[in-house]
Amino acid sequence: MARATVSTKYQVVIPKKVRDEMGIEPGQKVQVIPYMGRIELIPIRDIKEGRGFLDGIDTTIEREPDRQ
Repeated sequence: MARATVSTKYQVVIPKKVRDEMGIEPGQKVQVIPYMGRIELIPIRDIKEGRGFLDGIDTTIEREPDRQ
C-alpha cells in the first residue's frame, strides 16, 4: 500500500507506483471526490481515449410496437 503526506500547502504527491499503474501524466486533471470518510482521485481522461471501447456490443433491441 502506497502512502502520501499532505504538505503545509495541502499538496499531495501521488506515489510513482500508483502514477505508473494508472497512467497519470504531469498536468493531467483528476476528479476529487469525498466518499464515506475517504478521498478518491479519479483521473479525467480525454474523450478520444474512449473511442471504440464498445466495439462488439450487441446493439439490436426489440422495439415496442408503437415505436417502429
